[in-house]
Amino acid sequence: MKALKKSLAVLLGADPQKPIPDDFTIEAHAMHAVQRADKGRIQLLLAELEEKKTKGKPPEKWRRRRWSVLILVNLLFVLSYSLDIQVLEGALTASRFVGFHMADLNSALQVMLAYKQVLINLLIGTVTVLIFWWVLGGRTFCSWVCPYHLLAEWAEMIHEYLEKKKIVRDHPFDRRVRTLLWLVFALLAFVTGYTVFETISPTGILSRALIYGPGIALVWVLFLLLVEIFYSRRAWCRYACPIGLTYGVVGAFSPLKVTYYLDACFHEGECRKVCEVPHVLDMVIKGRATDVNMNIGADCTHCGRCVDACPTGSLNLKFKGLGDIFQ
Repeated sequence: MKALKKSLAVLLGADPQKPIPDDFTIEAHAMHAVQRADKGRIQLLLAELEEKKTKGKPPEKWRRRRWSVLILVNLLFVLSYSLDIQVLEGALTASRFVGFHMADLNSALQVMLAYKQVLINLLIGTVTVLIFWWVLGGRTFCSWVCPYHLLAEWAEMIHEYLEKKKIVRDHPFDRRVRTLLWLVFALLAFVTGYTVFETISPTGILSRALIYGPGIALVWVLFLLLVEIFYSRRAWCRYACPIGLTYGVVGAFSPLKVTYYLDACFHEGECRKVCEVPHVLDMVIKGRATDVNMNIGADCTHCGRCVDACPTGSLNLKFKGLGDIFQ
C-alpha cells in the first residue's frame, strides 16, 4: 500500500523521494552491500559501456512491436469507416467494436460532467474500456494506441538530433501542471456543459482526422509538435495530457508492470536516457532500490524502451503471477 501511494503521488506530479533506512528490505540492504563491495562491477560496467559504443544502439524490438500495433489499431478505424465494414466504428474518443460500446475514460468523464447525468451506453463503454486497460496497464493506451504519441516520438527524435548539434535544449516543466489541467478541464466541463478538452485534445483531433479527413484543428497539433521539437521534449505527454493522468490512475492497480531486478543492474542509467517519464525509474539509481524486485510506477507507459536499452536484463514486462512472459 505504501508503494501504491508513492506511485500515485509521483503520477500526480510529486518528485520521487529518496528512501529512508527503514524503507529498505533486508534483502535489498544485503544486495546493496554486495554491489558496493564488488569492485569488479565497475570494470564490468566500463566494459559494457565500451561494448555498447562498438556495437551501436541495441535493436528496439519493443518499439517496432508497439508502432505496428498502434498503426494497425488506427488503420482499422480508417478501414472500418471507408469500407463500411462496421468492425471498429467511431474514433478513439468513443467507438464500437463488433457491437461492443467502448468509450475513452477521460472523454466519458468529460461528457458525464458536462451533461450531469450518466448515459447507459456511455457507462457500458466506460466499464468495458476500464477493464481492458486495467488488464493491459493503464498508460499502455498512450504508447500502444494514441496516434499523437507516435508523432511525438518522431518529434522527439528530431529534438534529440538538434540537441546533439546544440541547436536546441530541453526545457522541463513542473509535472504538477498536468494534474492542475485535469482539474481545470473537469471543472470547465461541469460549469459550461461543454467538453472543452475534446476540442483541443490532439488524440481526438488526429483520430478524427485519420478517419473522417483533415481539418483546421490539425494546426494545433502541428503547434504542439513544433514546441516539442524546438523547446520541450515530449511536453504534451509529460506535462499536460489529462488522458495520460486518467489512464495512469487505472494502471496503478494493473497486474501488468515493468519490473526491476536489483541483482542484475549495473546502474549505468541507459534506461533513464530513453524513458519518456524517467522519474518512474528513480529506483535504478544506485542505492535507491528498496527491494530486490520492484514494479515501475503508475506513470509508466509500458513502451518497452527501457527493456530494450538495459544491457543486463534488469527490466522486463511482467504479469503478476505469470512471471516474465514478454521477452
